[in-house]
Amino acid sequence: MSLKCIIVDDEPNAVNLLEVLIGQTTQWTLLAKCYNALEAMAFLKNNTVDFIFLDITMPHLSGMELAGLLPPETKIVFTTAYAEYAAESYGYATIDYLLKPITLKRFLAATQKIESAFTKTMLPTAISAHKADADYFFVKSGKTLQKILLKEVLYFEGEKEYVRLVTSTEDLLIYRRLKDIDEQLESPFVRVHNSYIVNTELINKVQDNHIHIGTKQIPISDKFRDRFMEMVKKRIF
Repeated sequence: MSLKCIIVDDEPNAVNLLEVLIGQTTQWTLLAKCYNALEAMAFLKNNTVDFIFLDITMPHLSGMELAGLLPPETKIVFTTAYAEYAAESYGYATIDYLLKPITLKRFLAATQKIESAFTKTMLPTAISAHKADADYFFVKSGKTLQKILLKEVLYFEGEKEYVRLVTSTEDLLIYRRLKDIDEQLESPFVRVHNSYIVNTELINKVQDNHIHIGTKQIPISDKFRDRFMEMVKKRIF
């Protein structure tokens, strides 16, 4: 995916590392390297970017202070050595929060999350029976986009910052939150647990407060039981 970004950081080594990671692992265009917030503000007055890599602890004007001066829709990836700012950072249009030193593995995970934020068609916004055969989405794996038919998905399983997508032939990790996926899915998908969304059309059986789907046995939690059972009752003969 082609995106435009800038780096705002007062540490030359941190800037150089990000520049190398961007150049070696993405198709993004790095428009500028700014070594303080004032440089960034001057650049952004005359240039548009898709997102900003923004350090937090900088002299004169911190990254948080700069974020507060930017248009509220400006997307930001914070980069810092301090974990304590994480909660505050999500008061802005934050895509991710990278702790220094940034590893290749963590940066690659961030690239998926960043590109997902700019991919409006990652998942269909609605599912209807008459067009179910045409519903599909793409999952990014390395530099490959893999096509998945929605009707073939058995379940989604949340695993911290990732979601595991399982079909009868695929087992893939997506760098997204289960909550975000749940908000985009409609019937026949239903949330049955804090960690699971299932495709009700592919359920084998429901027994002892568990769903059997494919080779997986999934618990039904108290929080989601009523909603799920209402759907089941409509199909009982």
